[in-house]
Order: sequence, then structure tokens, then C-alpha cells
Amino acid sequence: QVQLVESGGGSVQAGGSLRLSCAVSGVTIRRRYMAWFRQAPGKEREGVAHIDRDGATTYAESVKGRFTISKDNAENTLYLQLNSLKPEDTAMYYCAAGNGYAAAPLETYEYPHWGQGTQVTVSS
Repeated sequence: QVQLVESGGGSVQAGGSLRLSCAVSGVTIRRRYMAWFRQAPGKEREGVAHIDRDGATTYAESVKGRFTISKDNAENTLYLQLNSLKPEDTAMYYCAAGNGYAAAPLETYEYPHWGQGTQVTVSS
């Protein structure tokens, strides 16, 4: 059974940083493409960052230069470093695991496996 468990969320002031982790079991992330998504109240879930099996990354325009996705294959863990946080980054953050190849790596339909989320709140 595939399980993804996020941690590391919290409340910070604008300009602060957080590091999110996603511990994965049941699948080997070395062979998967992985991503972080977020969902703010009243809004649709949106893709934030993606990393493929070889480590190539894709970012949403709104987070480029501020967020960094990475993974530790040995620990089977996905990370998201969030820097220069803004109030508009406030959301529930979810990690997701895909199968094979993603033609649209920041789209929710590419990902069959999801975690329960971790809340990030940024105050001004």
C-alpha cells in the first residue's frame, strides 16, 4: 500500500522559510516522478513543483526562485524548501507520486497517490 506522509508545515511571517518533508512507503521514489501541490481555501489545487526520476525539476511561475524541490532516494523522502514566503503562499501543501511518465507534471490528474497534507500559514 502506498503511503505519503507530509510534515514540516507551520506558521511563519512573510519573508520566512519552511522545509516540508514527505515520507513515502510502498513505492520507491527513485522510479517515480513526484510533486508538491497546494490548495488554499476556496481555490483549486495547483501544482507547485515537480521532480522526475532523473532529478529534472519544473516549477509554477509563482514560486520560481523561491521554492526548491528535492528528493533523497536512499531515505525515500521528498522535500520542498520554501523561502521568501508571502501571505499568498498560505495553503495546505500536498505531496503526490506518479507512475511512468507525466506529460503535464503540474496537473493533478497525473498523480494517483496523495498524502494528507500539511498546513502552511504566512502572516504579513
